[in-house]
Amino acid sequence: MSEHDLVIRGGTLIDGTGAGRRTADVAVKDGVVTEVGKVSGHGHREIEADGRLVQPGFVDIHTHYDGQATWDEQLAPSSWHGVTTVVMGNCGVGFAPVKPGDRDRLVQLMEGVEDIPGTALHEGLPWAWESFEEYLDYLGARAFDIDVGAQLPHAAVRVNVMGERGARREPATPDDIAAMAEIARRAVEAGAIGFTTSRTLNHRSSLGEPTPTLQAELDEMLGIAGALGQAKKGVIQLVSDFLEFDEEFALARAMGERSGRPVSISVAQAKAKPDNWWMLLDAIKQASDAGVTMRAQVGSRPVGVILSLRGTVSPFMHCETYKALKKLPFTQMVAEMRKPDVRERILSEATVDKDSHILAGRMVDRFHLMFDLGDPPVYEPNPRDNLAERAKAQGVSAPELAYDLLMQRDGCGLLYIPILNFADGNLDSVRKQLLHPWAVPGLSDGGAHVGTICDVSFPTTLMQWWGRDRPRDRIPLETLVAKQARATAEAVGFMDRGIIAPGYKADINVIDFDRLTLHAPEIAGDLPAGGNRFLQRVSGIDHTFVSGVEVASNSETTGATPGRLVRGAQAGPA
Repeated sequence: MSEHDLVIRGGTLIDGTGAGRRTADVAVKDGVVTEVGKVSGHGHREIEADGRLVQPGFVDIHTHYDGQATWDEQLAPSSWHGVTTVVMGNCGVGFAPVKPGDRDRLVQLMEGVEDIPGTALHEGLPWAWESFEEYLDYLGARAFDIDVGAQLPHAAVRVNVMGERGARREPATPDDIAAMAEIARRAVEAGAIGFTTSRTLNHRSSLGEPTPTLQAELDEMLGIAGALGQAKKGVIQLVSDFLEFDEEFALARAMGERSGRPVSISVAQAKAKPDNWWMLLDAIKQASDAGVTMRAQVGSRPVGVILSLRGTVSPFMHCETYKALKKLPFTQMVAEMRKPDVRERILSEATVDKDSHILAGRMVDRFHLMFDLGDPPVYEPNPRDNLAERAKAQGVSAPELAYDLLMQRDGCGLLYIPILNFADGNLDSVRKQLLHPWAVPGLSDGGAHVGTICDVSFPTTLMQWWGRDRPRDRIPLETLVAKQARATAEAVGFMDRGIIAPGYKADINVIDFDRLTLHAPEIAGDLPAGGNRFLQRVSGIDHTFVSGVEVASNSETTGATPGRLVRGAQAGPA
């Protein structure tokens, strides 16, 4: 009879604490790590990991699987990238609480803010809940490949309490605030990981309307924060443009002060204000040093838009001929676009709609900021390799070059505009963000932006680019793993994971680091109603275990579903 359920032997252990790597065996029993070192007993399953890295599963605290988790057991592609726990409900958008008459509004908001097809949401969402507690109960009855935690989204709460007034961004009355606070208190008591809100103009519904929470006033924000403080549970997540920096940060800090709960803020370098990210990190540090726990959520590469023929955004998306061709089956569309007369017609119509409600749709003529993504993809390109300069060197127009690049690989070519974190033409600012003591990796948006962005692979970029391939200023793997596994877990109160040591949850990755390779995003039409989404595969993550059960290997799911809803903070081992 086997003493252990699983033994991983002879791997190079990076345990998540930040300590140096060492050779060790890891034994697992009943979903937890039981031994680390030299394991003498036998396992029901044994893996020889010589030459492989053994490290804790990644915790991704910024995803949007709020819809997918209601219809899909596989929270891919996150689970392909070594992620064993996701937290959803970020940026103030989600599907609970909801009254039946408000369902369409929440779908429109998610479709616009997070670029998830409304047709997929309408067909996929079962709407078997109204309150947030009922939403948690629905998720709690399901099983997944990886663990999932849900946060309470401000927009849904505001619309639920205030109706049309909330959607129109009118000020909340004292009664409104009391009702929203009570919903927040009940949600975190029932197991919501926290409360999230958005204060950015970039977040608009599919109708072009700003998010309902954009201008929520201080008394509303503090009323809700106070409810979390009363419950002594939950975290707060916020995204803002910080147009009025001092005022906006004072609001975020006041929420932390009122609640006594941790606050995290999305941080990235914007070209319009390329130094604001550093001001924000400094303000977060000052607040934390003063006893108000605040963290920055940062990316591992640019937040970038992918332009393609099958996705949402293309340089030719505003051309009438192209729009007509998009209605055809994809192979037929590509065949038509190969015809010289069709190519000439589309190029002659090339334009941009500066009023498009899709942010990226207003950028499709910025060829000086556009790059060929390639396969394997390049996320820190040489600035001189932009399409405008390449086209000039080749003696063609930039739209012509873009057209021809998109037609590569049978119409599956990809172009890339790095919108955030590339103002300096490199990722030096990202390195500083990642190494900041009050920053944790985040912002992958797994499950969202399915036709425009594929940043769900941030954890793989962290390992492959920052840990191995960047020509200069790489970051030690021990630091990267501690950031993406343990620091993220601590940020949301999951003290039972993120470290490989006895008593901790057996969420483990076995990685062939020399072979670790991120592949180009590809479109799959596997959403409800046949909706398209970008997926991105990786080679070299040989085994991903959740609670000691293998769920993925080299971007192939095993079909196992050991993952469960995580309700609230989790205590660490004694």
